[in-house]
Formats: sequence, C-alpha cells, structure tokens
Amino acid sequence: MAEEAIKLGGMKKSKFIDKVKEILPDGGNLNLCLTCGACSSGCPATGLEGMDPRKFLRMAALGMDDEILKSDWAWMCTMCQRCIYVCPMKIDIPQLVFNVRKSRPREERPKGILGSCDMALRHDTCSAMGASEEDFQFVVEDVLEEVRETQPGFENLQAPINKKGAYFFLNQNSREPVTEPDEMVPLWKILHFAGADWTYGTKGWAAENYCMFMADTENWEHIVRVKAKAVEDLGCKVWLNTE
Repeated sequence: MAEEAIKLGGMKKSKFIDKVKEILPDGGNLNLCLTCGACSSGCPATGLEGMDPRKFLRMAALGMDDEILKSDWAWMCTMCQRCIYVCPMKIDIPQLVFNVRKSRPREERPKGILGSCDMALRHDTCSAMGASEEDFQFVVEDVLEEVRETQPGFENLQAPINKKGAYFFLNQNSREPVTEPDEMVPLWKILHFAGADWTYGTKGWAAENYCMFMADTENWEHIVRVKAKAVEDLGCKVWLNTE
C-alpha cells in the first residue's frame, strides 16, 4: 500500500515554513512529509534537548514557532544534510533550521559562534581566532624552517604564501596556526609528495565561516567575498577549503 504524503499545516501558520517555501524550489518539499522518521534515524543531534528532525518539522507544521524558538536544538544541528539524504521526499529540514537560527536576535545567539564570527570580521584573514596577516605568515615560516632543519628528507619542503599564479589556493583552519601549528605540516607533506603547485594567501586564508553557522547572512557573504577576492588576486585556478 503506497504511503500518502501528509500536507503540513496546523491551526497556526509557521513563519519559518512560509519563509523556506518562499526561497526554495518546490518550497523545499516541506509539504511532502510522510512522518516516516528516516530523518531522525541518521541525525547526530537526535535526542538532544528532547528533539529530533521529525519532531522539529512537525512542531513547525503545527505553528509552534514560540516553542521552537525557546529550544536550543537548532544550534545543535550540524547542518550536515543527512536528513535530506535519507528522506524519501528530500525535505530540506536544514533550511528550516537555518531560518530558525536567523530569527533569534543576534546578541542572543550562542556566544561561542557569535564571538568567532565577530573575530573573523576583524581582519581580511577571516580567522575566527583573530590572527592577523603578519601572525599567520610568521607562524608558517617559523614552522617550515623548523621542519626543514629537523626532519631529514624535507629540506626542500615548501609552504608558499602569496605565490602568484599557483594552481591551488589553500585554506587553513585558523585554530591550527594559533594553537597547534605542527598540525599544518602533514598536509604540506602530502602536497609536497603530490608535486602540487599551491599557495596560502595572507588574506582569506582561514577556512571556517562561523557567520554562516550563526545565520548572519550579511557577514557570511562578506567573508566568502574576501576569500574569493584573495584567490582571484593571486590568479589561482582552484580554491581548496579544508573545512
């Protein structure tokens, strides 16, 4: 017996569902939920705060916007899109989650994400740790020199910065050069053995974008544009983002 899609919509209309329907093709398929629970079975955030994707979607369908906003579950979602992948109807629950995040006043969003977003806006490095262009270049050159001097076979290891015309522009998680600089080296070695033509840039080198996770669309776009310009200014062909 074929299952019949259940049209979402309770006594109250949800502004979150309405917003998603406006911006996504076919309304993000939000009207096609079969309540099968497949989304919850593969979700790493299922059970946190007593919530899961299926319950979250049903609450939105019933117009329970106030209850959804009171829950912190939207900030526990990893936006991994597993729920879309396993859903037989391909319902875009992450977009619903994103709009719930965006609806919370900016100053009330999680402090860690908020602080990292604001820190990334301080420099054109886009580093969530607030590392400057000079800081990054110093650390890379210092670590590279140490590897060349102490690790046989890597005397000619390269970690170029601002190399014009390099094929790959490499992004780096900004926590590593600040707190775990040696963690950058294994990737340098892989690129070395592969004979890759690559470079870092002093601008736009940080890989992460916490403004995206915070649903701060204006600053999310700003950070992406800074990074894209850094790639274009160096004339690189491929942008490699390690995140």
